[in-house]
Amino acid sequence: MPIDALELDALWEDFHRVVNMTSQELAAWLRVRDADETAEALPEEAGTPTGRHVLAILQKRRADLTEDDLRVMREVVDTVADRTDVADEPAAEDTGLRRRLMTIGHDPLKP
Repeated sequence: MPIDALELDALWEDFHRVVNMTSQELAAWLRVRDADETAEALPEEAGTPTGRHVLAILQKRRADLTEDDLRVMREVVDTVADRTDVADEPAAEDTGLRRRLMTIGHDPLKP
């Protein structure tokens, strides 16, 4: 579905507001998350498919976004909105939720 310039601007801003980890932080988190005692995933294979896609989007210019990128951006914005409340971010004790959100680039404990 084509997106007009105003919708793209809003989506771009929303995505970069909820994805508060840098591409370097996200890449490191995806590698750490997939590492275990016996092996570590290859950097390009670390993390979930959505997490890797978010990482790829962070490394793109707005003009280079594809329809698939826009779909993932919407999903990430919606997921973070559904799982968090700006006034009531998850408590530090909810490490499971924090880890899940971090796989898509949102660290609820990051200022």
